[in-house]
Amino acid sequence: MIYKEKNFVSAVIYVHNASSRIQTFLEAIADVLEENFEHSEIICVNDYSTDDSVRIIREIGAKTSVVISVLNMSYFHGVEISMTAGVDLAIGDWVFEFDNTTADYDKLEIMRIYCRALEGYDIVSAAADRKQRFSSKVFYHTFGFFSDMPGGMRTESFRILSRRVINRITDMNRTVFYRKAVYAGCGLKTDLMLYRPIGPGQVSDRSEKRYRTRLAIDTLIIFTDVGYRFSLVMTLTMMLASVFVIVYTVITYLNREPVEGWTTTMLFLSVAFLGLFGILTIIVKYLQLILRLVFQRKKYSFESIEKMSQ
Repeated sequence: MIYKEKNFVSAVIYVHNASSRIQTFLEAIADVLEENFEHSEIICVNDYSTDDSVRIIREIGAKTSVVISVLNMSYFHGVEISMTAGVDLAIGDWVFEFDNTTADYDKLEIMRIYCRALEGYDIVSAAADRKQRFSSKVFYHTFGFFSDMPGGMRTESFRILSRRVINRITDMNRTVFYRKAVYAGCGLKTDLMLYRPIGPGQVSDRSEKRYRTRLAIDTLIIFTDVGYRFSLVMTLTMMLASVFVIVYTVITYLNREPVEGWTTTMLFLSVAFLGLFGILTIIVKYLQLILRLVFQRKKYSFESIEKMSQ
């Protein structure tokens, strides 16, 4: 008799115009779950696909014993909101997140990640052991430098979450804008495992690429201090320029004979701009605090509790 895991496992798969690869990918996931778990489910989040992805999913669902559900989004939401909707629907003790239907890994990696999670990790991610794209390296380096979250983030292929992670994130945040940032800041034990890729990397269409570019920019603004620091540097620069103009105006007035009204105008403009940039600094700081309260709202985070008794 083949031993099967007792834990209920959910697999949430992001699907957007993936008809060329969804069959192979979904069948592989279903085979792994069917062979290794007594109870499992697959939730395919259809992010407004315009091809035959849903039809293929339905055909596979009719042939496998694993329960497959399709969550159809009303319009294109992007991977973050779509995956959040899928995870909200999942009921498993452990939840796999597959952000892309391009599998450059052996399906045995799925169970390797699961077994690693059972060693005491709440989040275990799988990433290809290959050189990252330049744009990805720039994004993650910038994110790590300008944020107070743990470093080491990189492009991932899939991950597994414990139910404790999902419950904590639900309590921490009203909106999960960027899941990886929220996971990094949840305070629970995480691990990253590399695998040797056996195929090409992730495939995205034009709409997904545009979405990911906007997401990267928005993420840096919301979860890091890059916007505040840039505005602060620009404000201080302009304030110093205003002070220089004030000094230059006073010196010109004392040593030369400027055009009537020029000194008053320059002093007024310089002082006005000095005050304006000071106000902008305060406004930007307030906006930063509001973003933190909305998207990073949490009282505290801890990894575990140990009770000592004799």
